[in-house]
Amino acid sequence: MLSLRSLVDDDSLGLKVLVAGPEGALDAEALWVHNTELPDPSPYLRDRELVLTNGLWLRTTTPGKFVANVVRSGAAGIVFGLREEMPATPAELVEACRQADLPLVELVSEVPFTAVSRAAATTLAEQRQRTLVSMVRRGNALADAISQGAGASGVLRVLRRDHDLPLVVVDRMGRLLATAGGSLPEDELRTVAEGLARRPPPLELAVGESGTATLFLVGALGEADAGLVCLRPARSLSRTEQDALVQAAHFLSLEVARRQAVQAIEMRFATELLDMVLSGSSRAAEVPARLEAFGVDPSGPLAVTALAFADSGEGVATLPGMAEAVVEFFTAEAVQVVVAGGSQDVVAVHPWRHPLEELPATVERLTAWLSRGFDGRRVVAGLGGVANGWAALRAPLTESREACRVLRRSPGRDVALFGELGTHRLLLGTQDEEALRRLSAAVLDPLRAHDRAQGGQLETTLRAFLDHDGHWAKTAAALYVHVNTLRNRLTRVTELTGRDVGTTPGRVDLFLALQADRGA
Repeated sequence: MLSLRSLVDDDSLGLKVLVAGPEGALDAEALWVHNTELPDPSPYLRDRELVLTNGLWLRTTTPGKFVANVVRSGAAGIVFGLREEMPATPAELVEACRQADLPLVELVSEVPFTAVSRAAATTLAEQRQRTLVSMVRRGNALADAISQGAGASGVLRVLRRDHDLPLVVVDRMGRLLATAGGSLPEDELRTVAEGLARRPPPLELAVGESGTATLFLVGALGEADAGLVCLRPARSLSRTEQDALVQAAHFLSLEVARRQAVQAIEMRFATELLDMVLSGSSRAAEVPARLEAFGVDPSGPLAVTALAFADSGEGVATLPGMAEAVVEFFTAEAVQVVVAGGSQDVVAVHPWRHPLEELPATVERLTAWLSRGFDGRRVVAGLGGVANGWAALRAPLTESREACRVLRRSPGRDVALFGELGTHRLLLGTQDEEALRRLSAAVLDPLRAHDRAQGGQLETTLRAFLDHDGHWAKTAAALYVHVNTLRNRLTRVTELTGRDVGTTPGRVDLFLALQADRGA
């Protein structure tokens, strides 16, 4: 690295330090050397350049003003060259540099400035060569790590051989993929994920107690799939360290692309497996081998879970990365699993050798995990029970998906077994939203029109009556009306809807209409 120290240590130059400047100033990086005799060279100086001067500017300005101009430019220091007319560095210049805390070095008259420039050029060339050799060597090591399947952790290990930096790799869902010399708590992982989601992502992030971190993007197809996070601010990183981090981020992109390709193949493989189960085709005989390929025992008990986001009015049932997150959950649980992701749900098939009653608790932890990874979205899961081997998978697979569809439209429960859901919920869950709207409108629109015109409470009364299981006295008490008033209102409901609340068919129609209105 070019610095005042590297030039002073070159015996051929014969440089002498007159003012060392602040601690570390002599060892700080200098970009280049700039020869000038202008009274104010600041417009032409770059930050961290060394000023070479013979002091010809003394004819038009004072040492104090010249030093102030140099300091304003951000220069790394001054090299003052002696000459026959000036055999010693002016005391005023030495004092001005001391007052400004600016390094000052004296060059003997026998050595020209060109020698300093050549020494600087040689140092920079050697530095550049070392950097290139280091990048090639590190690139080979990174390529070996990727090809040998070492993954993101292998990339960080290679990087840490040369640079003692605290590093973590975080994907866009806030999951920790690898760490070396540093760590982030869960809330700070979410902060990184939020940064990756911004357009464009920031160069630095404030990550709570860990301070300011520098973010290097990792992307397979142009998007920021993950981030290489150095838990230090950018200003504290040398150019060499930054170059190494950028190089590592490129190789991490290759690893992400490889992993995504593998996941895509596995997902397609899993989707084909479920199609075989559902269709009962001649290829059903391939199901056991497919399950074994995922490490799942086809002859053992198998649980089926279907997951999706609750219907928030946006019509979004799944999102990219949801299936991969399900795989990660079961991997952390040391459970082999087959996961297939689609637009309507994500289905997981996995061994289950515990009582069925314990399955909902595990799945509730899964839905909570997914919710945290997807900005707190509500996740629901339908359970189809446990199949006794692969040949019995079809029924629980169908039931889990139907239960999931019902839960998406139902407030309250997030996890439920198919058998726990009421028959009416399963019936309504098989209908699309337009069918539900037609059903509720046919029954409820006349009641609502009457209530708007008359200021009545027919719909409220009907809901209360059915909520109290058709018990007249309890309903009247809940509405604070006389039983006769209640009877009059429900008679009017029968007249407007054509459904008699006093008969079972009439109550069923009215009840389904109200439930459809809640689910539509």
